[in-house]
Amino acid sequence: MTNYLKEYFDYKAFLLCLALVAVGLLSVYSATFDVGAAGAFEKQVVWAGVGLLSMLIAALFPIRALQRIAFPTYIVTLGILLVVLVVGKTISGSKSWFGVGGLGGQPSEFAKVATILALAAFLARTTTSLSNVKHLLIAIGIVVAPMILILAQPDLGTTVVFFAMLLPVLYWAGASNFILAAIIAAVLSAAAALFGTLTFLITLVIAGALLYLTRQNRFAAAVAFALTLAIGLSVQAVYERLPAYQQKRISSFLNPELDPKGAGYNVLQSKVAIGSGGFFGKGYLQGTQTQLNFIPEQWTDFIFCVPGEEFGFLGASIVLTLFAGLLLHGIKVAYLSKNRFASAAAIGVTGIFAIHMLINIGMSMGLLPVIGIPLPFVSYGGSALIANMVMVGLLMNFYANRKEH
Repeated sequence: MTNYLKEYFDYKAFLLCLALVAVGLLSVYSATFDVGAAGAFEKQVVWAGVGLLSMLIAALFPIRALQRIAFPTYIVTLGILLVVLVVGKTISGSKSWFGVGGLGGQPSEFAKVATILALAAFLARTTTSLSNVKHLLIAIGIVVAPMILILAQPDLGTTVVFFAMLLPVLYWAGASNFILAAIIAAVLSAAAALFGTLTFLITLVIAGALLYLTRQNRFAAAVAFALTLAIGLSVQAVYERLPAYQQKRISSFLNPELDPKGAGYNVLQSKVAIGSGGFFGKGYLQGTQTQLNFIPEQWTDFIFCVPGEEFGFLGASIVLTLFAGLLLHGIKVAYLSKNRFASAAAIGVTGIFAIHMLINIGMSMGLLPVIGIPLPFVSYGGSALIANMVMVGLLMNFYANRKEH
């Protein structure tokens, strides 16, 4: 029995997940027990229990069956996202919540899982080749379809996560460096257009160099650069035609310090909290910024400031180490899996965890714009916690079946 568990039970993913969930429960309790968020901790405990059960189900689900139901599940998920746009509940300006009776959640969180599996199932087909333009467009379309529906809610943060999931999966599936460079160049151009002419021009030079270095032929590089330029100019033109108040919102979003009493308030207070923690922190439940509620709803997107202030640099480093361990293990599972579907799905799961961690912690430290992305396993929220634990269950499943083709 011991040898069987050692061979097939992915204790690393299991224990790392439980450790991060424990960090989350401690942080949510600390952030909510004295600020009027009644029942938040108790709800998170219940969701963690549901997540644990869901994780074990995902870990035991037959891979072949998982691959067969990937596309039907994906189609149903798209349908639910459409329904949410019509009858969904608006919270924090985003129409992303769907409820039946007393139960509810965010379908976009589970759409990540469905999209990963559908993309992996398509790429695992023996007839699929990313050198074929049609197949490449289908692969991109699988990810873009839910992105459009989620952006319409609007939920920019989750949309960014979907894009970040696409690149590592395409790379892992054998997409050429030129294709990846073209996608990255287009996105960089669109983003840089919002930061002024100089930034846009510098980005174009970098994008051009990237396309030239990875080119398959000069014509393809020229077409890709023209599209990159057109996308950037289009974004710039749309931005310039927006009313002044909308431009101000975007500027504050990109640089919160321009509006320290509005959009930038949470970021500035989060930076103060993390910086004031020192090396060892102020002690559990002893954080001044967090306990005095200087950071509104700190138990969600800015949860990282809680361990950062209360446990200091040491505590924050432990959290980062746990995430690093999970990410490295996810890459290992993808590498060891002989099944193409499992391998692609594992790298997609790892990519989602990575982008969530990087952006959330970057937001908390004022290094990245605030786009409303929770910290996996740690931030308060049932849908995200359950979906993330399901994805860990998938990693456990792929590890147990890593030798199967």
